[in-house]
Amino acid sequence: MRRHIMGLLGALALAAGTLAGAGPAGAAASDQGSAVRGGAEVPPEFGSDWHDPVSAGPAVERPSTRACEVVLAEAQFRDFTPYRGSYTPPAACGSGRWGKVVLRLDGKVKGRQYDRLGHLSLGGVEILRTSTPQPSPDGITWSVEKDVTRYRDTLGRPQPVEMLIGNVVNETYTGVIDVKVTLTFYAGAGPDTPDRVLPLGDPGAVTTPRNSERILAEVYATGSGGGCEEYWYMTTPDAAPYSCKAADGPYREVRVLVDGQLAGIAAPFPTVWTGGWSNPFLWYVTPGPRAFDVQPVLYDLTPYAALLNDGRPHRIEVSVAGVPAGQSGWSTPTNLLLWQDEGRAVVTGALTRHEEGEPANSSRWTPAAEHRLDTEGGHRLTVAGYLDTSHGRVTTTVTRDVRNTSVHRWTDGESRDALTATWTDRESVTRGATTTRTERTYTMDGATTLGTGDRLRTVLSLGDRADTVTLRGGRPVDSSRLDDRYTGDATYTTNVPRDQRHAVGTTTARYRLYGSEVSGGCYDRTVGTAQGAVTVDRRRC
Repeated sequence: MRRHIMGLLGALALAAGTLAGAGPAGAAASDQGSAVRGGAEVPPEFGSDWHDPVSAGPAVERPSTRACEVVLAEAQFRDFTPYRGSYTPPAACGSGRWGKVVLRLDGKVKGRQYDRLGHLSLGGVEILRTSTPQPSPDGITWSVEKDVTRYRDTLGRPQPVEMLIGNVVNETYTGVIDVKVTLTFYAGAGPDTPDRVLPLGDPGAVTTPRNSERILAEVYATGSGGGCEEYWYMTTPDAAPYSCKAADGPYREVRVLVDGQLAGIAAPFPTVWTGGWSNPFLWYVTPGPRAFDVQPVLYDLTPYAALLNDGRPHRIEVSVAGVPAGQSGWSTPTNLLLWQDEGRAVVTGALTRHEEGEPANSSRWTPAAEHRLDTEGGHRLTVAGYLDTSHGRVTTTVTRDVRNTSVHRWTDGESRDALTATWTDRESVTRGATTTRTERTYTMDGATTLGTGDRLRTVLSLGDRADTVTLRGGRPVDSSRLDDRYTGDATYTTNVPRDQRHAVGTTTARYRLYGSEVSGGCYDRTVGTAQGAVTVDRRRC
């Protein structure tokens, strides 16, 4: 009987009768100040309880101004029935012109359960996409924080609330997911935020205000749901003997089209949820980057503003290139963020440039005792346009270049399955005299091996890096650097009852952020774990 390690993660978990997972997760914000249990000894192996999930990432900075709190949702998720409620903005703390708004999700779950993907929307505008940790039998609690100030337009009016963390509870999977979500509003002057936020519904036709002078699209793109697209970076062409197939191989690209014309491209982030790589023991305490707070892909569509400002509905579509025809597994909820020209009722202009490079995507399979698939893909797009605004003619040029290289190695039966991959997403946006350049790099390097005595070992490292610089008149005026890294090594016995797994595992997560985005210009924290206990919690800034 063949054992598919990466391709059939859920099958191994179910065979073991445990809480493995094939759902989602992102970079959490947990209780930063009390991460280490004082004096706790490291157990020789995982027991029935472990430390609550903790991330090395920073908590959201909060102003010291007057604050007002609103409970947005409070629910227990047992199935796929969404929570529905209503939201009313607070009367105090600025009455719609808040300096900052912070969302906080507090959750708890115990027993046996998969990781699960969730979302929260206000008036159809998605403001949070998240996933859950997997519980210990004795139970865990966790929290996620997110700055949602940019949704101030949506938050300024009463709205219907919808939240869902799809779940299954039965005699085997017993974990009921209990969550409470609050919004805290802080009075005071805040950052520049969109004048309008429009959810992109189905079929995607939208009419924008005629005086829009800046337009961004944010896409919460996730491959999930337990099928092969949850592990899209491991798929192989049809000819290769692997359990997860995709005719064009593992290259994926998230695309935005305006009236059928390609308007934006991006590399998807290779999120690893808390059941990923066949080994939940890697994620019990430290989730992978972005697993609890799924960050949307941003596209600057300002070159298309003149077209969209004509007062007619236009079709904006999002697709994921590389997904086999007719195959599900990707979710792409999208919001449009719009800034309006207060001095003009109608802003006119033109799209002046559209240059698309030929998309590249090649996968070469080399059959052997250890099969090998080498993949290279990429795409380049430049669009430009101008607008005649109340403060003069403004030209916006957007260039984006996405690349992916990967080497996938596996044996017959997939008793060994390994991947080394890098994704780069280089973007340059010039608006008037200001240029912002961002270079994003995502990395994945790991292997899962099923050895003697059904001992399954996973060794994995993940990287999420971004360097941003802003230039005005050709001179740097601002910059930031993010470097979020995770490494883990965990082993357990498969196909046995839970109390016979004899699991061991160590993880290290280090999150570094430099620049104006963080107080003092520097954040650097490392969290290390062993067998579910936090062994290191060190800050360097």
